[in-house]
Amino acid sequence: QGQLVESGGGSVQAGGSLRLSCAASGFTSSRNCFGWFRQAPGKQREGVAGIYTADGNTYYVDSVKGRFTISQDVAKNTVYLQMNSLKPEDTAMYYCATAQRPYGDCWPNPRRYNYWGQGTQVTVSS
Repeated sequence: QGQLVESGGGSVQAGGSLRLSCAASGFTSSRNCFGWFRQAPGKQREGVAGIYTADGNTYYVDSVKGRFTISQDVAKNTVYLQMNSLKPEDTAMYYCATAQRPYGDCWPNPRRYNYWGQGTQVTVSS
């Protein structure tokens, strides 16, 4: 059974940066979507970014485009989310998730991902 472990969350001031990591183990396919998602208190979980491991294609929601970058280190089985120019509205629990996908289309729709990590908290103060 696969496992995802997130790390790198913390508290920063607005305008600051954080890099989240998602270490994956037990997933044998080389054709997976990995996504980052977030959930603020009282709100629904929403997608942030996605990446297809087979070709590195990336997907971003408009609210983070130009500020966040998703990337992968295949040798380390790790996916990253570099977050720059953080805003208070980015405050949330951030989750990594994955789904095996024979083709691309890794748009971060939570309903299309079936393995989830435990999350890491990101707090941005103004």
